[in-house]
Amino acid sequence: MVMERTTSQMQPPTYGNLITILSIDGGGIRGVIPATIISFLESQLQKLDGENARIADYFDVIGGTSTGGLVTAMLTAPNKDSRPLFAAKDIIDFYLEHSPKIFPQWGGFLAPLIKIFKAITGPRYNGKYLHSLVKEKLGNTRLSQALTHVAIPTFDIKRLQPTIFSTYEAHYNPSLDALFSDITISTSAAPTYLPAHYFETMDSQGNVREFNLIDGGVAANNPALVAIGQVTKEIFRGNADFFPIKPMDYGRFLVISLGTGSPKNKEKYNAKGARKWGVLGWLLSGGSTPLVDVFTQASADMVDIHLSVLFQALHSESNYLRIQDDTLSSSTSSVDIATKGNLENLVKIGEELLKKPVSRVNLDNGLVEPVKNEGTNEEALIRFAKQLSDEKKLRDMRSPHTKGVNYT
Repeated sequence: MVMERTTSQMQPPTYGNLITILSIDGGGIRGVIPATIISFLESQLQKLDGENARIADYFDVIGGTSTGGLVTAMLTAPNKDSRPLFAAKDIIDFYLEHSPKIFPQWGGFLAPLIKIFKAITGPRYNGKYLHSLVKEKLGNTRLSQALTHVAIPTFDIKRLQPTIFSTYEAHYNPSLDALFSDITISTSAAPTYLPAHYFETMDSQGNVREFNLIDGGVAANNPALVAIGQVTKEIFRGNADFFPIKPMDYGRFLVISLGTGSPKNKEKYNAKGARKWGVLGWLLSGGSTPLVDVFTQASADMVDIHLSVLFQALHSESNYLRIQDDTLSSSTSSVDIATKGNLENLVKIGEELLKKPVSRVNLDNGLVEPVKNEGTNEEALIRFAKQLSDEKKLRDMRSPHTKGVNYT
């Protein structure tokens, strides 16, 4: 089964040399960090191909979890002109404007008591503002209308298994062709922070499927492997978009994986303190939620380690770029301290991260370390932008469905 494409979209990998993937981690307000990186990447693509170039024009799959799922929707949902709803540069302003209303802050000496009360009685935030905002922006847009393929993980607490909303799967299973708004709300429903989300879909035969979903970070806070897995399944299925690529031909992948940051030296918690925690301690300690922090960080790091091993084994390290900051303070590593000062600090962290050297996980000690002779993240993104532009032009030239695309 082959999806019909317009000339503004990526032509299938069968006409090119690479399979291009963008992955965006979860992390609440820390989504400002990858948004800053994406804005820079899109600006470089515009320098090469014109000011109307958009991220969705260059990636075969964009995967996003939680706040990364929100960014994915903003990059791929169509506007009235069938172009992306948001330019990448506008996503930062979206976070700065709306985060304080999604995560309202409690001031004064009673704030710690309010947090404890909220942790005991229900989610810290009611999600009403987020839900209305997402529904307003995404309207009746369905997953199948995305301008490129997407993969957004969630977790179904009734089935106790992940549910991945993928444009590929939606073609085979219409019950997954849900509203983009429902998917985005679901993948962002972090336990203890925002309420679980329930909705239903109905296929053409009238069959109803119910979903009882929470944050995709429970399943895959770093969705890079989810996106790669979706492509691999399509190759196994014989999707003509990927002919003659073989299922294990991972050397053809070009992957940009964007993290949302982690605490400095990952020493936010320690066993001395944690050994005294009960249920409340794991749900609330130092103004944060250790249980959520632990499983999202573990999920993200395990994927990065796996992909680092894979690309090194294939001698294709240059095709995998992971951009992650592991020097965040207790405030900037929070998912919900949406004060003006903290949000502005996150923007600065994203900008400074561009100037830092390209880093990869050391497979011996698990630490992220600078890579020699690969320059800064900014320089790497400039190189990747050239590869993405060249790949798109190659596909447009080879494809019988494209007469050439002019973005200027």
